[in-house]
Amino acid sequence: MRVRTTAVVAGAASLLLLTGCGAADMTQQASPFANAQGAKTVTLSVQSWVGAQANVAVAQYLLEHELGYRVDTVQVDEVPAWDALSQGRVDAIMEDWGHPEQEQRYVKDKKTIVNGGGLGVTGHIGWYVPTYFAKAHPDVTDWKNLNKYAAQMRTAESGGKGQLMDGSPSYVTNDKALVNNLKLDYQVVFAGSEAAQITQIKQFAKEKKPFLTYWYSPQWLFKKVPMTEVKLPAYKEGCDADPENVACAYPHTPLQKYLNADFARSSGKAAAFLKKFKWTTEDQNEVSLMIAEQKLTPEQAAKKWVAGHASTWQAWIA
Repeated sequence: MRVRTTAVVAGAASLLLLTGCGAADMTQQASPFANAQGAKTVTLSVQSWVGAQANVAVAQYLLEHELGYRVDTVQVDEVPAWDALSQGRVDAIMEDWGHPEQEQRYVKDKKTIVNGGGLGVTGHIGWYVPTYFAKAHPDVTDWKNLNKYAAQMRTAESGGKGQLMDGSPSYVTNDKALVNNLKLDYQVVFAGSEAAQITQIKQFAKEKKPFLTYWYSPQWLFKKVPMTEVKLPAYKEGCDADPENVACAYPHTPLQKYLNADFARSSGKAAAFLKKFKWTTEDQNEVSLMIAEQKLTPEQAAKKWVAGHASTWQAWIA
């Protein structure tokens, strides 16, 4: 997940947590419901991180049970999702962490995509260490001191350097450039997926081992494994414009929704509902925790959340 990240396979009735499999490229195939003129159908893009799955689960449940739509969900990586959305192969992206190139191309130039409004959640990527290690070594939370702890962060995969653990290779991150430009004795190692990264973090925490990881909020795992952010050089507008020369922290990003322009014009209540869909970080984490930790299906988690938050979602269908 994420600022210019990516940022994380679904059928008509369910969403699946990913375990490292590659996402389908929806520019090469179409949902049977996408861009279905005159039909009460909606196709939602679902990214591979559980917070995005929580958004889609609740949107799907309400579209089906309150508004009478048939909903298809399709897993697409972040950048291909923009291509699929532009072509009408999916109708909406519920959580985007910022893709300025795609926004320029499709929203401003081609006008095939429209902004669907804010999700209500602010996203932030950062580097984190477990709080138990930060309490024992307070100076580790300043990037200038990371090399001091590189030896303690080594793993079999990091080639004699400290390990900086990232998630899926499909997430576009600045981490390799940051390690290089800040002259840090670390190696970026990809866990393969959000699920695999969570498994590794939990194992490190169980053994009380030190670790340094790329991570993001909102994310339910903070409730299970407290982590403390490492302060990178302050973010300033434009400091990440050149991917090769990034030497600053990630920004805080108000997460956005995007709709296919034709869908937004012709889909009446569904488009209006998706534009109004706006909830809090706490709401998203509540549903994410039910899916990822309590092992409810996305539909079960959505049903449970809907039952307890009528005052929130009724405004979306008004």
